[in-house]
Amino acid sequence: MPNNTIHFGFAQGEVLVVTGAGSGIGQAVALRAAELGLAVAAWDLDRSAVTATAERIGDAGGTALAVTADVCVPADVERGFAASRALGTIRYLVNNAGPSSASGLGFDEGVRMAVGSVQLVTETWLSAGVPEGAALVNVSSVAGNLMGTDSAWYCAAKAGIAGYTRHLATYRAGEVRSNAIAPGMTDTPRLRGFAASEVGQRSLAKNPLGRMATGDDIAWATLFLLSPLASYVNGVYLPVDGGWAVTQ
Repeated sequence: MPNNTIHFGFAQGEVLVVTGAGSGIGQAVALRAAELGLAVAAWDLDRSAVTATAERIGDAGGTALAVTADVCVPADVERGFAASRALGTIRYLVNNAGPSSASGLGFDEGVRMAVGSVQLVTETWLSAGVPEGAALVNVSSVAGNLMGTDSAWYCAAKAGIAGYTRHLATYRAGEVRSNAIAPGMTDTPRLRGFAASEVGQRSLAKNPLGRMATGDDIAWATLFLLSPLASYVNGVYLPVDGGWAVTQ
């Protein structure tokens, strides 16, 4: 289902893996990528959710494969890439999956799951060899990078993801072009009801644009960083938060 009005320079049928594609930002990235003509391997822990994402893409005329995988488990990641290669050579990767800041994880476990999974998925992909022009985007956050939040492990992990992205951009640029996207408050299932809460209202009052981001707001920025149009963009940490962080 190629989009006839938006062109990011992707070749039709190139393969993208998106982790955490069952809902929220990951789902938005998967749906918009398919509109641009990419074949999408949609990964998630939730089989029914990621199957629904793939079905939405297929119903609209796109190409997608649903993959159930835990990005913290090496065997799952290996199987996920093996399954995804049924679509063709994997040129693009979006590392979006990770635990919620409200999950109550301990510090060590939270950092291991959030940063370790990004490293595991990335290194597993690169170790098999990637094509020329390969690119990835890691989903970081304004939390831990531009501001502190209540969850210590979440702040540390999101800063760690940004740091790992800079490492890749510096030392692995011969293999892959690497950037990080940093969402602010985004209207996803994890933040359902937040805008109506007292804390949410205070936060939105400080946002110059006066609203939360949509999944598409993050998806389009992510896809630009991933795309050939951004071929000289490497190692960037891009906040997409409506200017919220600069007002804190």
